[in-house]
Amino acid sequence: MPSGATAASRPHRARLDQPQPRRTRWLPEWDPEAFGRLSERIARFLGTGRFIVWMTVVIIIWLVWNISAPHSLRFDPYPFIFLTLMLSLQASYAAPLILLAQNRQDDRDRVNLEQDRKQNERSIADTEYLTREVAALRTGLGEVATRDWIRSELQDLVRELDGGGRRGDGAVVFPAERAGGRDVDDR
Repeated sequence: MPSGATAASRPHRARLDQPQPRRTRWLPEWDPEAFGRLSERIARFLGTGRFIVWMTVVIIIWLVWNISAPHSLRFDPYPFIFLTLMLSLQASYAAPLILLAQNRQDDRDRVNLEQDRKQNERSIADTEYLTREVAALRTGLGEVATRDWIRSELQDLVRELDGGGRRGDGAVVFPAERAGGRDVDDR
């Protein structure tokens, strides 16, 4: 408790290092994610043939009951106003639930599209990097003697050696030297 001359004049402030007490709410609280999942389940059911079949069966039973049952047991006589009210009520709840489910699906699609875009960007960057590396390897290999090039050079040397002879001092004599500066094939 603060004391001193200025302690009484300070207004009471909430401490920032402690949570505030819970406020009483007049409206019910719900988890928006759970409500969204429920709306998607309902919207999926409303979009099936099973729902249409069950809805048709209920309406047929409703109509048959209110036409053929004794007057004292009929709860919705001929203009079927209560049936119209029930169908309107069902439609008034179905439309927002379907829209909510579509909005959630749009949000998921947007996130997936963003992830796909980022993945594509990474793939393009990787492909460009690999293309540059392959080009550098090709350039480097263009300067390296290949097996085929060495083989052809050796074959040329063998042909030249087979065509030439040896002098007495062990030096190789090529055909051009034997023919007095002319190649044997040029004659």
